[in-house]
Order: sequence, then C-alpha cells, then structure tokens
Amino acid sequence: MRTDSSPGTLPAREHLPAATAGTPVLDVVIPVFNEEKDLQPCVRRLHDHLTRTFPYSFRITIADNASTDATPSVARRLEARIPQVRNVRLEQKGRGRALRTVWSASDAPVLAYMDVDLSTDLNALLPLVAPLISGHSDLAIGSRLARDSRVVRGPKREFISRAYNLILRGSLQARFSDAQCGFKAIRRDVARILLPLVEDTGWFFDTEMLVLAERAGLRIHEVPVDWVDDPDSTVHIVRTATDDLKGVWRVGKALATGSLSLHRLRRPFGDDPRDRDIQDVPKGLARQLVGFCVVGGLSTLFYLLLYSGFRQFGGSQIANALALLVSAVANTAANRRLTFGVRGRGGAVRHQAQGLVVFGIGLALTSGSLVALNAAAAEPAHTTELAVLVAANLAATVLRFLLFRVWVFSDRRDGDDDAVTTPATAVGAEPVGATASDATALDATTRRQPVRPENIDRGDAR
Repeated sequence: MRTDSSPGTLPAREHLPAATAGTPVLDVVIPVFNEEKDLQPCVRRLHDHLTRTFPYSFRITIADNASTDATPSVARRLEARIPQVRNVRLEQKGRGRALRTVWSASDAPVLAYMDVDLSTDLNALLPLVAPLISGHSDLAIGSRLARDSRVVRGPKREFISRAYNLILRGSLQARFSDAQCGFKAIRRDVARILLPLVEDTGWFFDTEMLVLAERAGLRIHEVPVDWVDDPDSTVHIVRTATDDLKGVWRVGKALATGSLSLHRLRRPFGDDPRDRDIQDVPKGLARQLVGFCVVGGLSTLFYLLLYSGFRQFGGSQIANALALLVSAVANTAANRRLTFGVRGRGGAVRHQAQGLVVFGIGLALTSGSLVALNAAAAEPAHTTELAVLVAANLAATVLRFLLFRVWVFSDRRDGDDDAVTTPATAVGAEPVGATASDATALDATTRRQPVRPENIDRGDAR
C-alpha cells in the first residue's frame, strides 16, 4: 500500500463552466483487451448517443491493454474517422493501469469509464456525470444493486456480486452498493489526489478507489442502471475473486494501521461561498467532542480495570500512576486517530511526548485527590477511592481536551483550515502525474485529435 503523501488538499467543489474552448468537459475511457469484434459498434453507438444527448463537448478514449488481436488496428481506424475519438496503446495489461494512465493525462474536468460490451444502458450516462459537473459530488457510480435498477444476468453472477459487496460491507465498512459495475465517473481535481493512493492495477482498482474515497469523506453519487449481462464476457471469475480478496486484506490492513494520508482528500466544510466567510467558528468541534467523549469513556473503563488490577499488588499511589500511564498512552493514540483524524506515523512520537505532559497534569489531579482522601479517612473503602478518582478524572478530562485541541494536535486543525483557502482547479490545470512507465507508454503511442463542439446537437439535450 502506498504511504506517500498526496500532492495537496482538495478545494471546495465548483460548478464547471458551460464551455471551455478546445477542452472537452467529459472524457469517457473504454478499456479493451482483444475486443476486435465489439470495439467499433461500441464506440460508434457511444459517440452517437453523446452527440445527440450530451450538452457539452466530449472525448472518447480507447485504452488498449496490450491486445494481441486486431483491436489496435480497429482503434486506429476509429481515431482517424471520428474527431472525438482518441486511441491510447499500453504494453501492459490491467484495467486499473489503463484507467490511471489515461485519467492522469486527460485535461477533461470530468473523467468516466465504461465496459466495451455496453451492458449498462447509456441513458444513465448523463445522470452519472451531472452531479460531478454541477459540483454536487466527487465520484459517481452505476449500481446494479439499487432498488430501482433493472438487471438481467444469471444466478451465478448475481450471487458472486452480492456476496462480494457483503464482504466489503463487513470487512471495510463500505456503504456504496456496487463496487464492480463497469460504469463510473470522477472529477479530475479529485483524481489528481486520489489516484496516487490507489495501488491496484487490475480489477480491484475500482473497489480500492471507492473505499479510499469514502473513508476520506468524499461524496459518492449512485445511479440505478439498467444492465444486461454479456454472456461472452472474458472475465476469469475465480482469479478475479482471489485478487479482490487479497486487495480487501491489503486495504483493510492499511486503513487499520493509518498508513494513508486520507485527511488530504477531505473537502472544506460547506461548498456555498458564504460558508468560507464564516469567522471565529471552530472547525470540527462537535465531531471532535463526540469522538473525545467516546474515547474518554472507554479510556476511563480501561483505567479503572488497570487500577483495580495494580491495586492487588501495591499501594493506591503506585496503582494509580501505572494505570494512568498505560491508559494515557492508549488515550493519546486513540484521540490522535479517531478524534483529530491524524493518520500515519509522522509526529507520533512528539504527540505521545506532549500527551505525557498532559498525563502529568492528570496524575497531579488524581494523586492529589487520593492524598486528600487519605487525609480525611485512614482506610477509605475501595468504592470510595474509585468514586474520588472518577470525579478527579472528569476534571482532568476537560483540561485534557482543551490541551489536545489547542496544543498537542493544533497542527491537524490548522491543516483543515488551510484546505478552505485552497483555490479550486477543475479546468485547465496541469495533467495528473502518472507513473514513469505509464507516462512513457502514453507519450509514445497517443495522438490527440481536436474536439469539435459543432458536432454536438444541443437541441436534444435533457
């Protein structure tokens, strides 16, 4: 799993301009491998549909995944005959590799892809990309498992699809309904930061991208689709399922260890420009209070259990110090991750050191309360000791939260504030960085044709 930091934070979403000269608004990628039979009818049907119904300029990009049949020659002919078609040849297989390569080099502000068999009805294409154009959502997916979807496929594929999504919900807490439908779109400004974090280059690419986006708090729009299974599909179900399960384990492990900088993908609060003018309002205070209370409650129970255990082998002061030290380390780590959203190992030692200072203040309060109790009663009952410690810990908890927020994790809060002032860059920005091998293959094999908006029939737009 990649652990490098993403190149920047996301700006607030903006509605894309209605027209930008020379730049298509939508780039639809069709990844193919040995599809000489289906490629031409697919591209012509898609081009006809977009010309009739899509009110913006567009491009169709054929991403050839190292085909060994006549697919490359068919793609070249389509590129030569249709101005809005571009052909990209990759010498390595992998749907994820193809999508990352083409999306990373595209100048279109909205990027989409669909399978060459066109199993998904094309009437869902405009509803898929409309929330991205308007700025309402960050990603959009077609769902075959939505209540309003109409799907025709065999029981075997139906069972596998539903079982896979149940695994994602149970293991990665995914809330989207369909990870593997070959009908998705993403805003380019989101792809610029999200794609470098996605490691898979095959069929698990979709799932990994969606899980990371969801965990980062990005908005995923789902579109019910009409979908008819292609009986001639060449997907190897067993091998694909095995690779997907390996991917689930890898992503789950990375999320559990906090090795991904997903906080850089979070949007600023509110996309209304008026929200950015609000002054003197603490960012994320309500969420942090809830997280801190949950962590504090669990830490208090943990502390009391430790104190009761250590009390069997020593005096109250020693038991209190040991219990508070162990629970303080756990409390700082939990608040770092869950309350203040700090992920990765950067600054962990400093945060723990500062947390120990906060621990010292808590130790002084609780130890002082025990001294006062022992001065008032020679042999206080154990339940009385616990009650006094709970009261002292409540006082220490308020002070601990304030110190965590304004001192220990203040850099995390400042990072959130910086995201609000980052300028939006949706159209006309520099291309997203691809890997070196992919960029070389792209430069050596692509030819860009000019997009001609005059071919678009705006009268049928809806």
